[in-house]
Amino acid sequence: MSLSLKVSLLSLVVLLAACRSDPIHYHTLTPPAQPATGSRGSTDIQIERVSVPPQVDRPQIVIRQGNSGLAILETEWWGASLSDELKSALVDQLSGMVAQRNVSLRVDVQRFDSIPGQYALIDVKWRLKTAGSDASSAPLTCRTTLQTSAGPTIDDLVAAHQKNVKRLASLISKMASAPFNGCPPAE
Repeated sequence: MSLSLKVSLLSLVVLLAACRSDPIHYHTLTPPAQPATGSRGSTDIQIERVSVPPQVDRPQIVIRQGNSGLAILETEWWGASLSDELKSALVDQLSGMVAQRNVSLRVDVQRFDSIPGQYALIDVKWRLKTAGSDASSAPLTCRTTLQTSAGPTIDDLVAAHQKNVKRLASLISKMASAPFNGCPPAE
């Protein structure tokens, strides 16, 4: 084999190895399905809108680095944009929870922090408004901040976010099932 052919083959192998990319891992805010413990009916909570800050509303998971940095993880993705993931998770968590009346829900995330090895945090303004014939009653607007410790891996971080979403859904469900007379304390 000539030297130029060896160099060409070696160059091709190096080039192909450099083009190899790490596989993408997909994550969801919807936890695994739990065995049904009771009857699940349709929800009376209609989700109007879910918004999240544009810095994190992307398919790639975004984590904080240091005091002011952000890192976009190119191989760790949500199943959809973060706002769609959050909406799907809330629909899942709120399905089957029967409200006292038909209500609509708006969710505006103020902060969605992910710090591996430390915590997952969601700071959210949410509004419940009575729909239908009782639509004249005043809406309930609350702000809830939930923080859960997270382990060092992205899977640990996603599990902590799932717990935050479950706790948020529980608070919303309780308020939808009671008269609107104040915001709940965080659980």
